[in-house]
Amino acid sequence: MNISEAAQHSGLSAKALRYYESIDLLSPGRAQNGYRDYSDADLEILRFIQRARATGFSVDEVRELLSLYRDPARHSRDAKALVEDKLGHIETQLRSLREMQQTLRGLAERCAGDESPQCAILEGLSHHAAK
Repeated sequence: MNISEAAQHSGLSAKALRYYESIDLLSPGRAQNGYRDYSDADLEILRFIQRARATGFSVDEVRELLSLYRDPARHSRDAKALVEDKLGHIETQLRSLREMQQTLRGLAERCAGDESPQCAILEGLSHHAAK
């Protein structure tokens, strides 16, 4: 199948497919006319990449996951370690987002939001920046 068909079936853009090929995540065959020719196996890899990226894995992490996926002698503990590491990063990001949410909520609650030049938000941000 050509690149536009592969893009449609994988949920990725043609640009993404060319990028993933350029960084050696997959290597589609070539038709006699020189155009990319994606096989069912290539499409499976593209879907794998799409799902992994949608789950938050970086390109380098996807490369590691693909290496495990392609290795019949793999150990599931290696994949689990990658996922647990990703979970740790996500949990850290969530804590940070919750802290930001609380800070912003507190600033918004203290602001009158009227025509007054007094602004609890600006004062609060200035206060936090000075710490």
